Amino acid sequence: MKWQFRAIAAVLVVLAGAVVAVVLYLSRDSADSTRTRDLSAPPISGAMAKFTLSVPLRPAPVAEFQDGDNSSVSLLDFGGKVVLLNIWATWCAPCVEEMPALDRLQADLGAEGLVVVPLSIDLQGAKVIRPFYEKHGIKHLGVYVDFTNSFSQLIGVDAVPSNLLISRDGLFVGKLIGNADWDSPEAKALLRHYLAAPEP
Repeated sequence: MKWQFRAIAAVLVVLAGAVVAVVLYLSRDSADSTRTRDLSAPPISGAMAKFTLSVPLRPAPVAEFQDGDNSSVSLLDFGGKVVLLNIWATWCAPCVEEMPALDRLQADLGAEGLVVVPLSIDLQGAKVIRPFYEKHGIKHLGVYVDFTNSFSQLIGVDAVPSNLLISRDGLFVGKLIGNADWDSPEAKALLRHYLAAPEP
């Protein structure tokens, strides 16, 4: 009987070792896949803590708005670039607060393929935007206007400022409602995640 107990104990020891080995193997695979997912996920922290990813991804609309010369423009005109679409107004205090940071951001990352599109909902358009830019030292941003607020409604924006990020291939990848420090290291890290993607 003793040899039978010893045999059973030996089998149990072997089985326990096998279970431990399997558990360790699966844990390693899980950790590896987590690292892979983390590497592919955009960095969201600090000044970008309010940034939310779009799930599922959806194409940006091709509807038109106007530039400072009242010519029609659409997001297609910025194809191949990462677009930070900022819905704002000159009478919006948080918008006024973040506009200089957006201007610095355009200056810093424009050469890497970023274009900041500040889309104003001011009814008076360029007549009030250009003096605003001059007053606040905005030198690197274009003038864009959504006179009827139709474009903003089309993309589901009902608050200003609202910031929507569009990838090089024209997909909404995320948004941040409210103002933010757009020339912070966290903002640049987030944007460079998408700038690193190859042009379509």
